[in-house]
Amino acid sequence: MDNSKSIGLIGMGDMGRMYSRRLSTAGWKVNACDLPEKYDTLLEEFRDFPNVEIMQNGHLVSRCSDFIIYSVEAKNIDAVVKAFGPSTKVGAIVGGQTSCKSPEINAFEKNLPKDVSIIPVHSLHGPGVDPKGQPLVLIKHRATDHDFNFVEGVMSCLGSKHVYLTAEQHDRITADTQAVTHAAFLSMGAAWSANNQFPWETSRYIGGIENVKQNITLRIYSNKWHVYAGLAILNPDAKKQIKQYAESVTELFKLMLAGNREELRNRVHTGRKAVFGEGGTSEKKLLLRDDLLDQFSLGALPEKKLRNNHLSLLAMVDCWWKLGIVPYDHMICSTPPSRMWLGITEYLFRNPVLLEEAIDTAIDDNTFRADDLEFTFAARDWSSRVDLGNFDGYREKFEKIQKYFEPRFPEATKLGNEMIRTILRKTGET
Repeated sequence: MDNSKSIGLIGMGDMGRMYSRRLSTAGWKVNACDLPEKYDTLLEEFRDFPNVEIMQNGHLVSRCSDFIIYSVEAKNIDAVVKAFGPSTKVGAIVGGQTSCKSPEINAFEKNLPKDVSIIPVHSLHGPGVDPKGQPLVLIKHRATDHDFNFVEGVMSCLGSKHVYLTAEQHDRITADTQAVTHAAFLSMGAAWSANNQFPWETSRYIGGIENVKQNITLRIYSNKWHVYAGLAILNPDAKKQIKQYAESVTELFKLMLAGNREELRNRVHTGRKAVFGEGGTSEKKLLLRDDLLDQFSLGALPEKKLRNNHLSLLAMVDCWWKLGIVPYDHMICSTPPSRMWLGITEYLFRNPVLLEEAIDTAIDDNTFRADDLEFTFAARDWSSRVDLGNFDGYREKFEKIQKYFEPRFPEATKLGNEMIRTILRKTGET
């Protein structure tokens, strides 16, 4: 470690604060800032971290730091870099922590001095997840080997798995692994709130698959809205995928309403073959087991589980098939929620009995029809807001649903963290 070097953090949201704590604990000198009105609060929060110096603004951070990380909302990256980029220390390295690299790279190239190296990074997990073993993308966009090796050394204190990509590869892969996953969970939360129900308080959403749906949905809604809006709205691949997911949900729901069993079955099995192979029951070990997940219920377990048509999962595979996505191809860049989502999806599709039960339930059982209707509305509405690039509309809808579920966040976050730790440990991911 070169003790003469310092790390700058511009933006002290949840991820910026996590980076500051981790880097300073590892021995790096950290210069950090956020909006002026947050200065006093940050001083108090980091008073026990002697290696962290809270500064008044990004100009002060930029002029004295050797490696500067912009940890700001993707939609604001251009404005923030335009403001502070000209103050960048001569010969420094600059990166960003946004989930969509195209606007980030554009902002850097447009607003940074030519002598500055550009090495974006992206931790593919939330601030509440232990970064050890999680994917960390490093992008050598404009840099010498020496500078890139320095950034690798700095980030090694997180204990993450380093993944080397271009900006274009990053945006395509994050769209493949995250965009539709988020859309599905956001739509479930919207449907449950529209029906004025906490699903774990009913006997309808019980069991391992349902536990993942509930815990990850609440986990997403307990975070900041912009974490998901930036990826969805600013990434063209993400827009396309979210739109296809809404179309898949709508078309499958119409087949259910029409009672068209054979067409529904043929479409479901066509998607299964495209994503999971001809037999759909390969020897490949399942990512998740239903019995492992049963212990992570937010509610009491009844003696009998109700059958569910799992429209959200049927539509997921239909969407992957339509877009030609094989989710296993990008496992190295997957987030904990996306691994969970793939896990419960393959659990359903690689079990012929469960899959046939879901199809029969979709045609013969109206128990979940009202929920499916609201879920379809929600998927289409999220897609529309994303397609229009409507950040304000995205935020309004997200925060309204967030407020509905807010009383259950502490319990759900604690249980969700334990679920992720247990599952990743059991599946060898940590």
